Amino acid sequence: MTLGGLLFRIGAGLAVVAALALALWLYARGWAPSRDQYPVQGVTISSDNGSVEWGTLAAQGADLAYLRAADASGRRDPAFAANLRGARAAGMRYGALIEFSLCRQPSDQATSFMTTVPRDNAALPPVIRLSFTPGCKARPGRDQLLSDLNTLINLVESHAGKPALLNVSEDFDKAYDIGSGINRTLWLDGNFFPPDYATKPWVMWTASDMRHIDGVDGPVRWNVVAP
Repeated sequence: MTLGGLLFRIGAGLAVVAALALALWLYARGWAPSRDQYPVQGVTISSDNGSVEWGTLAAQGADLAYLRAADASGRRDPAFAANLRGARAAGMRYGALIEFSLCRQPSDQATSFMTTVPRDNAALPPVIRLSFTPGCKARPGRDQLLSDLNTLINLVESHAGKPALLNVSEDFDKAYDIGSGINRTLWLDGNFFPPDYATKPWVMWTASDMRHIDGVDGPVRWNVVAP
């Protein structure tokens, strides 16, 4: 085989690989679990998603939306109020989410939540997102972590008037085994495949964190409720 022929074959092979990669990427952007298996599905929304067209989002199959109220740095989400109004107007079920931080006092974190989220009997249970964040290097022992988390849970639940849901990432659960340490319902993560990393079953699952859907800028975390 001549050098030119070899280069042609290499180029053709790379083109096939690139085409397959593009096809997989496009598939992943639009994928969601079957409605037959998971009838109730929805999104997690924050100011990172920009201005949301809530009517369009609801028309695309989002039954519910969890809205970030405060991030792990303690910053109150500047889009929370607008997103709350939009979700209500679109007739979607809605709830508030706070990102937990290992580097901040639980009482301070609860204050960020309580001063952002109005009391609302129609809201879904509040969610506390547990994951490691790049800006926080603290790694307290499990007993301290569970104590701090219980303090935050109690304050958030007192404000919301209903039990909290814990959205636990896989690496966080591996480090602290949240499922066996806190008696609360779990929401787990796992692109495309149902997660099994916790010590008890999940009731919500982030099935994709790369879905693109009309009405929202960029990828969204697409979530489903256990049937």
